[in-house]
Amino acid sequence: MHIHPVILCGGSGTRLWPMSRGGYPKQYLKLTGENTLVQQTALRLRGIADIASPIVVTNNEQRFLVAEQLRQVDVVSSAIVLEPASRNTAPAIAVAALLALRESPDSLLLVLPSDHVIAGEAAFVKAAETAAQIARDGYLVTFGITPTEPHTGYGYIRAGSTLEGAESFVVDSFVEKPDTETAQRFLADGRYYWNSGMFMLKASTYMEELRRYEPEIAKQAELSLEGAQRDRDFVRLEAQSFSACSNISVDHAVMEKTKRAAVVAVADLGWNDIGSWTALADIAERDAQDNALIGDVLTDAVTNSYIRAEHRLVAAIGLDNVVIVETADAVLVAHRDQAQDVKKIVAQLNTMGRHESVTHRRVVRPWGSYEGIDSGDRFQVKRIVVSPGAQLSLQMHHHRAEHWIVVKGTALVTNGDKEVILTENQSTYIPLGVTHRLLNPGKIPLELIEVQSGAYLGEDDIVRFEDTYGRVAKA
Repeated sequence: MHIHPVILCGGSGTRLWPMSRGGYPKQYLKLTGENTLVQQTALRLRGIADIASPIVVTNNEQRFLVAEQLRQVDVVSSAIVLEPASRNTAPAIAVAALLALRESPDSLLLVLPSDHVIAGEAAFVKAAETAAQIARDGYLVTFGITPTEPHTGYGYIRAGSTLEGAESFVVDSFVEKPDTETAQRFLADGRYYWNSGMFMLKASTYMEELRRYEPEIAKQAELSLEGAQRDRDFVRLEAQSFSACSNISVDHAVMEKTKRAAVVAVADLGWNDIGSWTALADIAERDAQDNALIGDVLTDAVTNSYIRAEHRLVAAIGLDNVVIVETADAVLVAHRDQAQDVKKIVAQLNTMGRHESVTHRRVVRPWGSYEGIDSGDRFQVKRIVVSPGAQLSLQMHHHRAEHWIVVKGTALVTNGDKEVILTENQSTYIPLGVTHRLLNPGKIPLELIEVQSGAYLGEDDIVRFEDTYGRVAKA
């Protein structure tokens, strides 16, 4: 009976802005080590016996991002499911369950958020194996974290009667995030656990319970998968039926209603959902002044602070209990006790229509990336990097001309009815309205400087005629 990991990474969380953004959320960031959070999630599965290749659930905009990050750590997914609309975890898990059932009626699902930190990987593997044994008996198992403090930011699970061993219980009830006094009472009680959002489910049992409590979700999930299209490693769900699913979590749809809910209690997991900069600061390595300093940071008379420099020197003097996070185009300065209010800044950015809530200065694309260097009235300068073997779409622009200068690697350029090979220090000019394409035929990344000039320089001024990556043409 294979265990099919289900990695949920369709979120667009902004609680860690300015690093995490709508188009590049925290699961794709290297926040706690050499690997990103989604890479850490995939790699920790390797210690579990009888584990299958993961099913990844994401959205269309992030499909190449997650595929590339898994490739970097040599993880091959069995499918990357693309949701046409965000519908929370219950429909996403339903689609994964139906995929797993195509392989075996006895398939188990290990459902994991892609953006959590787990330091105790041995404890994770042990808990997963315990949960699998219980799930095989028909229970829908959640992982409960033994609380270490009266935390008010997590939901709780109250354990009932004992199942197999001291670590496994029938779920008595799920409890919403408590106030401080209630959380202290939960901690003293000893039978309450933090709800981690991780699950071990027999796929057939989950679908049975979903059909019992949310039959329309089960029906529409089946229709969306039946009408899905395969595109490389991607499974594109049929949009109309999947969008008809209720926007509801697996907790509210099934776990809080079913009589088959169980919890495996896990201590020593080192679990953290890093839901704020304060939470990340709590698990970061600190110096003698209780500061976590990442990157090029200089301080004097600074204590109890988290300071992170991504692109340049950050200097701080005479501060206590602050968070400072520097990126290429935005800097956050906040009191640690109010770091969660960064969402208010993101809301202001969205209201103003500013890009800093959605994208970084460096924007990842399926073929590589581009980064804004300078801009002014009627001009814009970008640094473009094209991966080996990759190519941009065959396209044209109504409002801008472009000048490309190669600084590293080799470019095969389509410029109207001509094709030309460019190497370092060579350039070409693409007039307004001329069809063009850029391809990297080499073995190393192609880097070039692009100078745009024209009356309108927005990214939506692209008409695509051909595209390797299935993007819809835009006028």
